[in-house]
Amino acid sequence: MNSPTRSVEPGLAHASSAGCSVRTIITSILALCMIVLLPALPAWAQPSGETAQAPGNSVDAVGQESLLFEEIPSVFGASKYEQKVTEAPASVSIITADEIQRYGYRTLADILRSARGFYTSYDRNFSYAGIRGFSRPGDFNSRLLILVDGFRNNDGVYNAGTIDREFPIDVDLIDRVEIARGPSASLYGTSAFFGVVNIITKSGRQLNGVQLGGALGSFDTGSGRVTYGNRFTNGVDVIASGTLFDSGGQDLFFPQYSDINGGVTTGTDYERSRNLFGKVSFRDFTIQGDYVLRTKGIPTASYETLFNDAGNFTDDGSIRLGVAYDHRFTSGLVFTGRVGYDDIYEDGEYVYDWAEEEGDPPDLVTNIDRIQTQRITSEFTLTKQLGERHRLVGGSEYRNNFNLHQKNFDLEVYQDDTRDSSVWGLYVQDEFWLTENLILNAGVRYDRYGFDMTSSNVSPRVALIYSPVQDTTIKVLYGEAFRAPSAYELYFDDGGYFNKAALTLKPEFMRSTELVLEQRLGRAWQVTGSLFQYAIDDLISGRLDPADELFVFANVEEVDSTGAELEVEGQTITGWTGRAGYSVQRSRERGVSQRLTNSPTHMAKFNLIAPFVDSKVFAGVEGLYVSGRRTLMDSQADGFFLTNLTLSGPRLLNDWDVSLSVYNLFDQRYGDPGSGEHLQDVILRDGRNFRVKLIYNFGLR
Repeated sequence: MNSPTRSVEPGLAHASSAGCSVRTIITSILALCMIVLLPALPAWAQPSGETAQAPGNSVDAVGQESLLFEEIPSVFGASKYEQKVTEAPASVSIITADEIQRYGYRTLADILRSARGFYTSYDRNFSYAGIRGFSRPGDFNSRLLILVDGFRNNDGVYNAGTIDREFPIDVDLIDRVEIARGPSASLYGTSAFFGVVNIITKSGRQLNGVQLGGALGSFDTGSGRVTYGNRFTNGVDVIASGTLFDSGGQDLFFPQYSDINGGVTTGTDYERSRNLFGKVSFRDFTIQGDYVLRTKGIPTASYETLFNDAGNFTDDGSIRLGVAYDHRFTSGLVFTGRVGYDDIYEDGEYVYDWAEEEGDPPDLVTNIDRIQTQRITSEFTLTKQLGERHRLVGGSEYRNNFNLHQKNFDLEVYQDDTRDSSVWGLYVQDEFWLTENLILNAGVRYDRYGFDMTSSNVSPRVALIYSPVQDTTIKVLYGEAFRAPSAYELYFDDGGYFNKAALTLKPEFMRSTELVLEQRLGRAWQVTGSLFQYAIDDLISGRLDPADELFVFANVEEVDSTGAELEVEGQTITGWTGRAGYSVQRSRERGVSQRLTNSPTHMAKFNLIAPFVDSKVFAGVEGLYVSGRRTLMDSQADGFFLTNLTLSGPRLLNDWDVSLSVYNLFDQRYGDPGSGEHLQDVILRDGRNFRVKLIYNFGLR
């Protein structure tokens, strides 16, 4: 289905592009309540003593309740071993496969945006994750570590973690997403600055057959997927999947280019991707690999390229192979080892008109910007329960980026730089039960890294986790983290950048303190609250050097931030599940009263899954509020209230899963702050759009 292209008045794609009046918010909330409450009337009118079956759970003959927190969920990514979230040294969120399906999430960016304290920006080429009021425009997600089944996703040139269509895993293959907030360099080293996101993929036994999936949506968008999964009688577990995605995009109006085609760009917002994923597990071994290639048109004419030219695009791709070994010895010692190979690359093609005078025939030249990371990664971890009070984890990680290539050229070559770098880390952590209700969790990691392996860093983390009474957990967390400057920040040079940064650039450092309260209310509800404070020293930002007017990366800022988060989540006996949360943060450059760019002060989120039609259909409703954000031009990207609605029916038509999603239900006009390469101060996001998705389950139980 195609949503008709709307003309946008001048200014809507600029600082006032995302107006969100109080009346609009109130209207949206009232309409949201209508959508949610109407399907519930039959459940509320149910006679006393009858209970509806909660989705995905069984209810016995006497109506036993099946509730959300009957068992405390576990998390792996917070400590590199499975532990209850109440015992993890971090504030943790887990988003499950059911939630991904019933809220209609399309990408990892959609999933992260729903989490407490997170928000995303989109410059119509890449998506970026903001965390607790911090997201510098165009920072490549280099301060958030992304893992897939424990394997590092961030590349070696940008340190970038991918979260949009260039992310290698189709979201339908995700079993759960673990989000551990706060600095985690004590276990993971560089880039684990604001937290760690660990994606756990599904196994073959969760499918036991073939899935054929397809979707059609607005903006000439279509996708198809085929997945096979099975666990054989000999214990071999196999899953293999391939996905194709294609979108024609939409026509967009940018008043900054009103002298070219009336400011309308046509046929430049396209996107195509293809993904392959496979995993084989047998006994203690797992072999997995993935491949992705994504092409995205750039409609914004970034880097002063030619406006309304479909030749402006980026190709992003990766090939990853990994082998994991996980064995528990009879002594209780657990050994986990991983070895991986990554080949990650990006080509950006940018069209310029070199005509000397206005009115001369076009003289089009394509500048190509190319990067590649080839690396070998290896890690081993040992975990051992020592007596009744200690659980010790220790290990070592080694990454060899044997090919870090940056090249920029058109009619001449401006840069052709190939380097290698290595990272070696050694870490240890002890979970020490001081008493039966008080845990001291302390860890430290030593890293030696760099292009000459002469740089080093020590990253500590300590947590006190106290349960004064049953169902109450108090966590006091302190951690430090660093982010080493990337090869891009150190050495990129296309004539406008100058790689003298390599002579002076230092790592960034963070110190973070957090107080977390996790309170279970009965067996069905939980309240999570946190107060946090962090300080960043030697923040790396791009600037013009006044000495020579060349662009260079430098350690030019210090940042202080304080904030609070509150979230309530639970489930009713009739199967309704949901969560609601609010966060407030104040992030400032040290000594400056102005807030950081692209940093909202307030965020509110509301998620609800409501079963109806005898639990055959589910309504997944999501409401997101993000307050205004300062732009690079010291203007304002206005706040917005966004509502998404998904109606889904697993096995609604025999072996068919059916879902209908409406994104931006009330057609909010909103946008995100642009980056330094954009003429646009605010870049418009999509209006109301649709998706219909069908999945055929062949042979699945």
